[in-house]
Amino acid sequence: MTPRLDLAPSTQGKVMIAPPRINLRRTTSYNDYRGPAALSSTSSRLNFNHLLFSPPPSPSLPALVPRRRKRSASDILFVHRPSRVVRAILYLSTILGALYWVVSVLGSRNVISLPLPYLRDAPQYEMVAQDGVPDFPTPVVVSDAKQQTRWTVSIPRNYEFPLSMEEYSTMNGLCREVSARVRDLHHKAPLSDRTMASSDRPDDYFVDVHEAEQAGLLSVVSRGQPPKHSGHFVGLSYDSMSGKPFCRTSLTYVLESPKAGLGDTIMTIWTLHSLAKEQGRAFFIDDSRWAYGTYTDMFFAPPAPSCRPPPRHQMLPCPAQARHLLVSGMTLEHVLPALLATHQRHGQTDLGTKDLFDLAHAGFKSLFHLNQDDQVYVKKRIREIKAKAQYTKLPIDIPILGFHIRHGDRHPFEYQYRDTYIPSEVFASYGQTELEALYNGTSIPPEKFQSIRIIASDDPMVHEEPDFSDALPAQARIRLATKAVIEAANTDPNYLHHPADQAFGWEGGFFSAMFWNLGADAKNNAVEEQRRQQPSDDTLRLRSLVGRAYMMDLAVLAGASDKVLCGVSAMGCRLLAVMMGWERAMQEGGWVNVDGGYGWGGLDEYLGGQQRA
Repeated sequence: MTPRLDLAPSTQGKVMIAPPRINLRRTTSYNDYRGPAALSSTSSRLNFNHLLFSPPPSPSLPALVPRRRKRSASDILFVHRPSRVVRAILYLSTILGALYWVVSVLGSRNVISLPLPYLRDAPQYEMVAQDGVPDFPTPVVVSDAKQQTRWTVSIPRNYEFPLSMEEYSTMNGLCREVSARVRDLHHKAPLSDRTMASSDRPDDYFVDVHEAEQAGLLSVVSRGQPPKHSGHFVGLSYDSMSGKPFCRTSLTYVLESPKAGLGDTIMTIWTLHSLAKEQGRAFFIDDSRWAYGTYTDMFFAPPAPSCRPPPRHQMLPCPAQARHLLVSGMTLEHVLPALLATHQRHGQTDLGTKDLFDLAHAGFKSLFHLNQDDQVYVKKRIREIKAKAQYTKLPIDIPILGFHIRHGDRHPFEYQYRDTYIPSEVFASYGQTELEALYNGTSIPPEKFQSIRIIASDDPMVHEEPDFSDALPAQARIRLATKAVIEAANTDPNYLHHPADQAFGWEGGFFSAMFWNLGADAKNNAVEEQRRQQPSDDTLRLRSLVGRAYMMDLAVLAGASDKVLCGVSAMGCRLLAVMMGWERAMQEGGWVNVDGGYGWGGLDEYLGGQQRA
């Protein structure tokens, strides 16, 4: 009899129930099940062990189906998303560029805060490495004992002094370029105008010639023959300098300029003398190539310092912090702003009009001493004019009106006259207004108003104008005459004249071309050619006479006039204000500009600014 399957409940279970968390999975043993045939023939019970105790596949064993390989980051970027690489590079470059710009701005704000006018349209220079020091003047890069890169200016000891105008004109640009290169090697930005004005020694990498020689950076041995020309310092001689030590610091002004006018030179001398005195620098003037001849033919020599000039190769045109600074008409616009910034910083001034005026006035009082004969004449002339003013029945002295009228190649600032000249009627109208102001407060009726008018002009035709027919010349010792007067004159020393066959007059005023051709051969009178050639003694004598006449005119106008009327576009007009002094010219209104609404400007043209309104 077939045994029966007993499924009755029992207290001792024979079946183990898998916890709910264990899922039955299809396993290999289960998949291979073939039905009852697979069961053992000797088994009397159905065995569920193959279902209940089949464990899940071990994670440590290889999967039955090959797993799909995960994509790496490189696959995603370079295979499936190549544009992401480009975008990432662009983003990174943009961020780095922005950070670099911010750091540059914050680290050197002064570099972008001011424009650099000296770099506009400036030539580009190429620095060339070489073993020895060059045999011509130029800035050079050197390495000190610590292998730190520095720079200085090398001028051969046997080089002629002063340098040519062309060499001086390029030297400042070279100094700027070399300074910028050296600072770039130290990972620093070039010096801006504001940075250079903020310190006496703004460029830490510049080494003065004296220190460079002591450190062995420059040779102290002179090569070649001694120079043929070593300059001429006004008022100094070998005897006067013998036994004196070299000056510790100095400022030398070279009287040479491409401009023919004298006014700029005089204003510059007065201003630089005051700046040198204030900064403790000995002041020297070199007139070896002055277009007007010898300085002492026109003025007394400036006061001599208690030391002698330094060796010529130590006199540098740049930078402004040089121990022995040399200034010429070609370098003034580069050096003057730095010198004035030092004056402003030390004096705690605002560098306004009065401050610049006072600098020029102090120089005028120290240096303006005409040669003995001219000074005697000027004093006599002033006394004569003032005596005429006192010879009257009026209760007051007759007012003296001085007119400075500039023609020639100097045109007014005022727009309507900028291509011509201010008419004589305008000068006369201003004069009448000032005359009425002088008579205000008196009981004198207008019909009895009187005045003495004196005129200084570069154009002799002004004296023939109807408005000035009764005016007196400021001085008659040396006069610029018309051609008719020259041809009619004999050897009268009071007239500047040429031989009759080469006579030409000053009709129209002072022109540069006329000045450079004074005394020149009529067959060879090209301006540039005459400027390059060494002038003859006769040429220098004629030019000196022109300069002396100019200075005597100004001296008489400033000394004799109650009111001076002039156009501020002319430097002579600005010189007159300085000679009168601030109180008399500005506060009391003794100086009157008839050329638009401009004020006194001094050397504004060299400071990169416009005339002061």
